[in-house]
Amino acid sequence: QVQLVESGGGLVQAGGSLRLSCAASGRTFSRYNMGWFRQAPGKEREFVAAIRWSGGNTYYEDSVKGRFTISRDNAKNTVYLQMDSLKPEDTAVYYCAADLRIGFTISYDWAGYDYWGQGTQVTVSS
Repeated sequence: QVQLVESGGGLVQAGGSLRLSCAASGRTFSRYNMGWFRQAPGKEREFVAAIRWSGGNTYYEDSVKGRFTISRDNAKNTVYLQMDSLKPEDTAVYYCAADLRIGFTISYDWAGYDYWGQGTQVTVSS
């Protein structure tokens, strides 16, 4: 069983920054690929970013490349999403997710993840 708890969401003006955190339980966190997804009202959940278990490889959705940075601290069982130059279209509930398939490549599909946090709201005003 893995529990994920997100924090760091909030209201920010366009051009501002937020840093999301996702704290995970479980002794084998360092072996999981981790992802961030988001879901805006009336839209499907979409991939934002992911990071391999070692932290050596990161992946981003095209619209956030150059603005968002995913990272992880395996000693703290935590994954982060630094979001800079935020835009109103980034407004959504952001979820972190854990892929328990040890040794697999990154999944860009939400169905490839086994555990999810409760989500944190990010609102960007224009």
